[in-house]
Amino acid sequence: MLSVHQRWAFAGAATATLALLAAGLPAVATAADGPDLTRFYHQKIKWAACEGDSMPKDLRCGKVTVPLDYAQPGAGTLDVALARYRATGTSRGSLLLNFGGPGAAGIPELALGGKDFMGLTNAYDVVTFDPRGVGRSSPVSCGEGADQAAAATVDSVDSRDPRAALKVVKQAADLCAKHSGPVLPHIGTVNASRDMDVIRQALGDKKLNYLGFSYGTRLGAVYATQFPKKTGRLVLDGVDTLTEPLAEQGLVSAEGQQTALEDFLTWCTKHMACPFGQDRRSARDQVVQLVHSLDADPVPTDLGQQFSGQDLVGAIGQALFSEQLWSTLELALNQLVQDGDTRGLTQLSGGIAFPGDGPAARRSGGLVDEQNIPVDNLPAALMAINCADDPDRPTADRIAQDMDKLRASYEEASPVFGRYRLTQVLMCYGRPKGTDFIRDEVRDVHTSKMLLVGTRGDPATPYRWTVETARRLGSSAVVLDNKGEGHTGYSSSKCVHQKVDDFLLYGSLPDNGSSCAPDSEG
Repeated sequence: MLSVHQRWAFAGAATATLALLAAGLPAVATAADGPDLTRFYHQKIKWAACEGDSMPKDLRCGKVTVPLDYAQPGAGTLDVALARYRATGTSRGSLLLNFGGPGAAGIPELALGGKDFMGLTNAYDVVTFDPRGVGRSSPVSCGEGADQAAAATVDSVDSRDPRAALKVVKQAADLCAKHSGPVLPHIGTVNASRDMDVIRQALGDKKLNYLGFSYGTRLGAVYATQFPKKTGRLVLDGVDTLTEPLAEQGLVSAEGQQTALEDFLTWCTKHMACPFGQDRRSARDQVVQLVHSLDADPVPTDLGQQFSGQDLVGAIGQALFSEQLWSTLELALNQLVQDGDTRGLTQLSGGIAFPGDGPAARRSGGLVDEQNIPVDNLPAALMAINCADDPDRPTADRIAQDMDKLRASYEEASPVFGRYRLTQVLMCYGRPKGTDFIRDEVRDVHTSKMLLVGTRGDPATPYRWTVETARRLGSSAVVLDNKGEGHTGYSSSKCVHQKVDDFLLYGSLPDNGSSCAPDSEG
């Protein structure tokens, strides 16, 4: 497994975020036509054993140095952390992995779930990285701003006039700048893609071979646009949208999660252990009632904090990313309903995050020790990257004008997840406009063939995004239709796994539009 319970809870394309505080983003340029980047493209990686008790003995770690700002490469640098499993067979180079998020650190994911990729070491050094602002690579943090922004966005959704609460959201973003250091104005997919090209060169590869999941598909598509002649075998699994604004992404995500919840309840109500009985329609109503009850009267956790209905929604949403977590979710819901015990649900949601310690160790741009990574780094990075990638910034007046309509459309999309998703799409308010590069320029790429995997039961990246993105990328894109459940297909479908490996290892592509049946039917 790819540690779904931690990684993809925040995933997806549908989550909006806090973001850049600088006035604009650096201009996009390739290494050939921008400022002199020669010194960054002449690096040798020094590999050594990865530090930490949980690190596999055969996993090696290293780093590359990249410009903080590609438009001004002399204005500062930061280090990007890498990890590698060496090829066991004849190597055809490296395969770079990104596990999604945005905000998921690659190194702990590969350390934990590396067995899923061991077949690829027959032909590749399998490599991953912590993108800028993530994990050990100058991690961002919002400190106390995360809780402040979350509370304010809930107030914005619930209030008839959200303007006052939106001011608090803006103040919270200032705290993100305080705690994150100089990387924050230069975070985002456009620069992370350029970092990947520096990594490619440092690995000694003429072309980038790449496997990206969820948000990682956005990153791969941007790379193919910026560096088409450097793009090798590219696989995008759980394909993100390149065009929809955050408000529309949130709506689609709410619909997707509601569908996944219905599927879970259909499964759950076949069991005597289901806490909501054996009638699916009644079970759905009970979930809605439970959420409302906990929002009105939260219950205490073992850590002394309050567990609200929206906390419950977040935990349920996290478990729905993988069908393999359904039995765990059923048990955790039973504990809550029968005993008021929130421990199973807080474990599903990765625990409750506490603010990080501030930016002192992150100012230099060097790698951060694992124990010094802020505990809120994943959501803080997700917030920063998504807003950096989105150019829409509606005013407070426009949000106030549209709130009733937005609230109604989100509640219609999902009586369980609608409010939760709507609070998230407001969190870019007051931040500088993100780049329009992805929306305007990532299209009609001129690369060799690439494989796009879409899963029909995906609660985060709906199948139609795979079709739309393939159409946008042009004739290079080949679509594989996974008929199964869950977020992404490589780890959950034997058929998808085999077809992806066949392409990456041997260059053998399935026919465009071909499909994989669910494993239970295969």
